[in-house]
Amino acid sequence: MSTESKTAHTLNDLIEIARDGKDFYTEAATKVKDAELSQLFTRIAAVKADIVSALSSTVAATGAKPAEHGTMVGSMQQFYGKVRATLGDTQYGYVAELEESEDRLLKAFRDALTDNDTPPAARAEVTRLLPQVEETHNVMRNRKLAMKS
Repeated sequence: MSTESKTAHTLNDLIEIARDGKDFYTEAATKVKDAELSQLFTRIAAVKADIVSALSSTVAATGAKPAEHGTMVGSMQQFYGKVRATLGDTQYGYVAELEESEDRLLKAFRDALTDNDTPPAARAEVTRLLPQVEETHNVMRNRKLAMKS
């Protein structure tokens, strides 16, 4: 596999996972009744959209096609989040599932950084975007912990 195709493959995986989060946050923002939580979800959806855009630009620069969809795991997680929110505390249900979505994206970013086969261009983009991924992860983790108390 060429460096360009490895870069595209690595980043397309991250695009799909980030898109899952963006779509889930966008939907959750319309479902929760708390205005502050809805605004938070909308803000984080915008961060995810920025990540998707940045990664897509890097993939396109390699001559490859950026991923256009999310993942099956993300679709299932979103479905489970809807069911969980319907059956219980809507706000906590969405926060808990979105925090798991954050865990998944953060793990994928860290895996890309620790993979010795990750090409320099992909590693540089992942390193540049990692602080945003960590920030949104921490926001949702802290929100979930605060709601549990």
